[in-house]
Amino acid sequence: MSEAAVSFVLENLKQILVYNSHLIADVRENVEKLCDQLKILNGFVKDYTEMNSNTEALKALRRELKSVVSEAEDVVDKYIVHASMQKARGKVEKVLKIVDYGSKLRDLGKEIEQVSGRVKVILESQIVPRLEAAQIQDIANERAKKKQAPIVEEDNVIGFDDATKAVMELLKAGSEDLEVISIVGMHGLGKTTLAKKVLHDPKIEYDFFARAFIYVSQQFERTEVFLNILGSIGQLTEEAKNMPEEKLAEHVREQLKTRMYLIVMDDVWKIEDWDKLKVAFPNNKKRSRVLITTRNTSVAIYANPAVEPYHLDFLTFDASRELLRRKVFGENKCPEEVEQYELHIVKKCDGLPLSIVVIAGILIKHRQIVRWWSRVADSVNDYISRDEKHIKDVIILSYNHLPYHLKPCFLYLGVFREDFEIPVWKLLRLWIAEGFVPQQRDLNLEDIAEEYLEELVDRNLVMVGQRRSNGQIKTCHVHDTLRDFCKEEGKEENIFQEIKQDNLEIFFSKNPTLDDYRRLCINANVMAYISKKPSGARVRSFLTSAKEETTLDAKHVPLIPRAFKLLRVLDAKSLRFTLFPPDLCQLVLLKYISISCKLDILPPAMSTLWSLQTLIVDTTARTLQIKSDIWKMPQLRHLHTNASTSLPCPTTTKGKEEASVNANLQTLSSISPKSCTKELFERAPKLKKLAICGRLAILIEANGQSRLFESLCTLQFLENLKLLNEDVSSPLNRLPQENNFPRKLTKLTLSKTFLPWNQMSVLGKLENLEVLKLKDNAFKGNRWRTESGGFQSLQFLHIGSTDLVIWDAAANHLPKLKCLVLKHCTELQGVPHSFADISTLQIIDLHCTNHSVASSAMKIYVLKLEQAQQKATKSNRFKLFVYPPV
Repeated sequence: MSEAAVSFVLENLKQILVYNSHLIADVRENVEKLCDQLKILNGFVKDYTEMNSNTEALKALRRELKSVVSEAEDVVDKYIVHASMQKARGKVEKVLKIVDYGSKLRDLGKEIEQVSGRVKVILESQIVPRLEAAQIQDIANERAKKKQAPIVEEDNVIGFDDATKAVMELLKAGSEDLEVISIVGMHGLGKTTLAKKVLHDPKIEYDFFARAFIYVSQQFERTEVFLNILGSIGQLTEEAKNMPEEKLAEHVREQLKTRMYLIVMDDVWKIEDWDKLKVAFPNNKKRSRVLITTRNTSVAIYANPAVEPYHLDFLTFDASRELLRRKVFGENKCPEEVEQYELHIVKKCDGLPLSIVVIAGILIKHRQIVRWWSRVADSVNDYISRDEKHIKDVIILSYNHLPYHLKPCFLYLGVFREDFEIPVWKLLRLWIAEGFVPQQRDLNLEDIAEEYLEELVDRNLVMVGQRRSNGQIKTCHVHDTLRDFCKEEGKEENIFQEIKQDNLEIFFSKNPTLDDYRRLCINANVMAYISKKPSGARVRSFLTSAKEETTLDAKHVPLIPRAFKLLRVLDAKSLRFTLFPPDLCQLVLLKYISISCKLDILPPAMSTLWSLQTLIVDTTARTLQIKSDIWKMPQLRHLHTNASTSLPCPTTTKGKEEASVNANLQTLSSISPKSCTKELFERAPKLKKLAICGRLAILIEANGQSRLFESLCTLQFLENLKLLNEDVSSPLNRLPQENNFPRKLTKLTLSKTFLPWNQMSVLGKLENLEVLKLKDNAFKGNRWRTESGGFQSLQFLHIGSTDLVIWDAAANHLPKLKCLVLKHCTELQGVPHSFADISTLQIIDLHCTNHSVASSAMKIYVLKLEQAQQKATKSNRFKLFVYPPV
């Protein structure tokens, strides 16, 4: 992980040079020199990282690199903090502290020079010889190493009946041409087992005369693969064994040309690997097939973009229980006295065959002893993670195969507590604040971070929880076995340290010091730990996602900012602050703040947090006043609050207008209507998401004119707009004309606006609108007639509590609608029958509606089913959800 550490420090130094050159004027030359040296060092580190070497020479080099890089980061950050503190002091205090201040800066300047000298020594005399030695050792290791097939996946044949049937249908469908079918899934799900079960099915054996199962893996030799194919189809000769590689590939093609063949290529890792192997498979127009198993969705799509890969899912609870029973007892039965423990064990394994098999191996030793079942049930994860042979070796393959920039992002997932659905917007912003996402030219950091997440999902290391209405990932999580790996490896690489009660030395020491830790993760007993008054000179992140919320007494509020002077990330939403932490504003390196509080005012002193990127405030107050000048925070990207928030008016001092523009600000949610001024929006030209909460009637005049919407039109990047009316006694009578809405608006949410339904025609003319959410009483009236020519881009429509009775609509009024959600529409007579003719419609989701609405939706479902049968398409494409069932 040394390569990531160097990248983090480089990114930090870049930002310091851009935003804080005035604070490091005296040592700027030294910092720039250090930055240049680290760039060179980073290049070398990437080289050895790609080697995936574990030689002792490189382990020692890694330790040394970590040490010097951490020291470089610490000394520069200390210099910035010290210079910032002096700048914030009053005139008298500056004079009194001038001697100590100057002395301290000189000492820190010398430390920067010394660190730079250490980096220079490593570059000039150590790193190249060690890399060369490691390369030689790696070559020797590779020659000695024998390739082994998977151990666990071979043995599981429970719960694959439906999967086997689905894959066989894919193999038999399609044209006479050669087709590639893929099975995709995370480690341990049984991809190999499923492929073998399909290959040995009597129907498949009858259809495909020439069959072969070839284990590919990460490191393979083409010659060996081609010889194995020939051996499997009975055509391996001494002549073939001596053929050059390319001639051998051609020979395999010739042998397969006349046969209807099925070749399983198990465990293909990379697109380039498939490119090297596919030359051996001829398209002989005999309905031949190649079946690939892979952990990477991108490989499957590349191999055949025309056929959706089969995504192998986790075992159902019943299948998991049967697998455990058969492994332990040899039959699908279990003694009554251990059933309660069996239930807990099966739940903890969460449908992963690999975990179930490992636990079964532990239980089988004492399968009749109830006490043993109880002990295993209490520590399922510990037993799984202890079995390194079956678990860690499998996971480490996927981890080592990750690009270096994804490794810290993956390990970081271990900071979230077990069974926690991780909000993606939060995860991406934490990655950015931690320095895991470097700037790439003019690309948006959030877009880069989202690509990172998508790649981890494609590699089946991260599981998607919910998706947003536009298809983006809303929540995600990792399986417990992967989470345990992230925690273990994260600690080893010093990505983060979990503070938990069973770590007695840290948790119960009178004054715990965390000299080497850089990120602390505390998800339980948070208050007990804070009360010990911890300290950590190098700690950069304080993270907690504890289930229970803890209120901090006044005496405990200052403890976190006083303990961690170099803090960059404070994610403490599970702690409720009774007052604003007075020392928080001295943590000038803070990039991310998420706090819960009982406050209605944030003080002006927060303006000193010039590094802040994300500010999240959850308050019990109905309104929040931010007195700090956010326009003095040049890196601020996202402001989230749960109350109607008043912002300070941007300064308009002559000649300083340009200085107060924030080109990074993307999110303002939620701000009060009174803060919605032309001056504010001019200072945030790149705003993408805006939520306005309060008395909205003041924003729109009786004739429909609105200075707010006139200002919003200047926001060329605004995509998401929420209008949340908090004063139900002042409904909106109308909306401004469609040309007063931002052109790029794709998502609009309205709540408690009580607009008449005829105003929907205005929204129907918004050309790019894809998502429309009409929350509680957004519109009023008992009849809505849609019009042709409107909502040409709308894909998602949500209608919440409403008095709507009759909905008149035709299919061509919502031609691209994919999902319809109705909640608490108790007066509605039914869903328009014509919606059955909307070809794109995939989901109708009903919550707490009446019987007639459910009945009309069921008729649409039946019609959709008939249409699918007539067109011979998949009948499960359209889905109907009704809750509660009626």
